Amino acid sequence: MPGSWLILVLAVSSAAALAHAATVEHTFNVGTLSWPRICQPGNISITAVGGVPGPVIEAYEGDTVVVHVINDSPYDVTIHWHGVFQRGTPWADGPSMVTQCPIRPGSRYTYRFSVSGQEGSLWWHAHSSFLRATVHGALIIRPSAGAYPFPKPDGEAVVVLGEWWDADIVLLERQAFLSGTQIPSADAYTINGKPNQTEKFSVRGNSTYLLRIINAALNTAFFFKVAGHTFTVVAADASYTTPYETDVIVIAPGQTVDALMAAGATPGCYYMEISSYQSAMPLRLGSFNIDVATAVVEYVGAAPTTDGGQQAAPARPEMPKPTDTATANGFYTGLTARVLPGRPTVPLAVDTRMFVTVGLGLSSCLPEQTSCNRSAPEAVATMNNESFALPTTTSLLDARYGKAPGGVYTNDFPDRPPVAFDYTNATGLLAGGAAAALSSTGRPTTKVRALRYNATVEVVLQNTALLGRESHPMHLHGFNFFVLAQGFGNYGGAASEQLNLVNPQQRNTIAVPTGGWVVIRFVADNPGMWFMHCHIDSHLSIGLAMVFAVEDGPTPDTKLPPPPPDLPRC
Repeated sequence: MPGSWLILVLAVSSAAALAHAATVEHTFNVGTLSWPRICQPGNISITAVGGVPGPVIEAYEGDTVVVHVINDSPYDVTIHWHGVFQRGTPWADGPSMVTQCPIRPGSRYTYRFSVSGQEGSLWWHAHSSFLRATVHGALIIRPSAGAYPFPKPDGEAVVVLGEWWDADIVLLERQAFLSGTQIPSADAYTINGKPNQTEKFSVRGNSTYLLRIINAALNTAFFFKVAGHTFTVVAADASYTTPYETDVIVIAPGQTVDALMAAGATPGCYYMEISSYQSAMPLRLGSFNIDVATAVVEYVGAAPTTDGGQQAAPARPEMPKPTDTATANGFYTGLTARVLPGRPTVPLAVDTRMFVTVGLGLSSCLPEQTSCNRSAPEAVATMNNESFALPTTTSLLDARYGKAPGGVYTNDFPDRPPVAFDYTNATGLLAGGAAAALSSTGRPTTKVRALRYNATVEVVLQNTALLGRESHPMHLHGFNFFVLAQGFGNYGGAASEQLNLVNPQQRNTIAVPTGGWVVIRFVADNPGMWFMHCHIDSHLSIGLAMVFAVEDGPTPDTKLPPPPPDLPRC
């Protein structure tokens, strides 16, 4: 299982390092599984290769990954390789109707891409409807030279955090759309697909372990702890960080964190525990699961007992409160990049500047929402007051390649919101009338922002309080970006003086602070259509997304390649 570790892990890894092939090949059968995982017997889920999480893909930097996806499920499926740049292979990125049409039931498709220039922990997941709740797994890219820029661990383990519903998640999504509501909160949280106390990790005393932590949850950010142990964070989103000491890890949906854990506690059993970080303010009572999920970290050969001779219960960590934004912000802002030779540095000259509001607002029901309450406005998600809709007949990348965007998308995503206002002050919004001006967006649109090849792009992502303040984990496909600064309230010009241009962390997913902002910068050197969206799926489904259309470069290898001959058609 992904979470089980022993010293044996390094022996296997070393052998692989000596004999790894240039091509790593897998076959994923995506199908229906009857799985009484939490409490309901016979629960039906869609899984890849019969498990949650699915298979771990392990490769070395520079390898080619080939995955044959066979769709034996009753639903359309695509797979996204979260964090992989897809340079030269934009058709393999995976988001449904952005870079490809879905793989239909009974069909198959083969993804082929390189993992050059990347090292660390990434992951893969379904990128069609809410299927990623159970169709996901780890993608580990090891250094081709076989050495990490931190002390070599004695072992390692993949730790995938998730959510579980005792229901068909696709049907829940459909019902939520028709009624204009959000899906109910998860029935349970999981560690490596398992509920409380059923996943065990074996460790040896006086050893160090590398935890590859992945948040695969649809909607929930987590606090992560192991009782009696601390961590040294060494990477985030497959980018090395300056070693960061902490006793708690905070991880938003879509993010990964690599952390060293020293097994130096008194031999015994300890709980690994996750609890939710609820950033929405005002807090929507009853909208989340207040439970925790636990696994057991057990020292090999240790069986401590109580005075009565019974085995002692594992020690529990003290978890932060669900609304502990101070702890979350302390972790998120405490990370900086580990500056290494040959690694990208911050581009200083900016060609394109954007100020983009992100958040939830209100809108009237759509005609196709047949059970929506038409007497009251419903929640809608927007970026610069545009609520995004996927095309239905042709993927964006196919329309771009065929130079036929008409009827599919327009190139007019705005660089600024239509109204400047006190973005994070709910009282001011109501008093100034901005909420009314920005809440009625009409039908969702499919607008993209064209970027000149090799342009340096700086984006301020500004949270809003139109319908409460909440942290939004924004994921950019096709690129890493530098996180130059982040803070609370409204972004102002004076904040630019505080930009970190020396060693900012690099990410592919950033948690925009609750009622705050973040400044990111990247170089648009990867031609294609690249999705940028909130990784809370209940927000993505109601429009919290946009697309960057990166134009071709001057040479043959910087131009959009033709689609693979077996690419699924709509």
